[in-house]
Amino acid sequence: MTATRSRGRGAPETQGTPTGADVRRLRDLLRSAILRGAYSGGRLPGEPELMAAHGVTRATVREALALLRAEGLVDRRQGVGTHAVVEAVLAPLAEAHGAADPGAGSVFDRRMRPRVLDRSVIPLPEVAADRLGARAAEPCLRMEYVALLGDVPVAVATNYVLFPEAERLRDVPFVSDWYALLAEAGVALGESEFVLGCLPADTGTAGLLGLAAGAPVVTLEQVIRGPGGRPFDLAHIQHRGDRFLLVSRLPRASARG
Repeated sequence: MTATRSRGRGAPETQGTPTGADVRRLRDLLRSAILRGAYSGGRLPGEPELMAAHGVTRATVREALALLRAEGLVDRRQGVGTHAVVEAVLAPLAEAHGAADPGAGSVFDRRMRPRVLDRSVIPLPEVAADRLGARAAEPCLRMEYVALLGDVPVAVATNYVLFPEAERLRDVPFVSDWYALLAEAGVALGESEFVLGCLPADTGTAGLLGLAAGAPVVTLEQVIRGPGGRPFDLAHIQHRGDRFLLVSRLPRASARG
């Protein structure tokens, strides 16, 4: 007879055959804790502690940790244990939009620096013109850069900026994040829109972000408007979801009737 162990209110789990759902749930919980820096010194609890804390078998723990290792989030060594190998930052979504001033210690509080890949005036591409409500082929400033946190690349962004805002940005030193650059150039921001998605990294993007080709990256298409509502900046951004986390918190607007 195969041994089983009670799991509280749920059905008993066979010790030798973890379910895919159990592995996925444990992986998700541990990933959340790792990315939020919940483990002192980066060391995860041992297998017995994880088994007891989550009510799962050793096989489930091992499969969940194997998935995290495959994602590049942990390293497991015999006799040493399991350690987190990434440090992620949490960025409030309002700050990522540029709609709120960064708090002390925020990643947008001049903690990032850019590695500029391109800063040139080009004819505005037709698709970008459509998104910005402008004429195709009119001059625009293309700004492309890798955002670095310390020495770690966390995002690559390509911005298409219309004139006259582009004129102000052309020669201003770019030393921190995009919103700091806008502020230093005297370009006012009125509204910011994001379209979020996820894609496998192409070879070029993967190389810029220090990832394997095909690794998932979070994609953001951003349109920035001025105080009068005129769109002047279209950005395509791809960032590492294991290094840069967006946090959204909003109060409920009204109670249901």
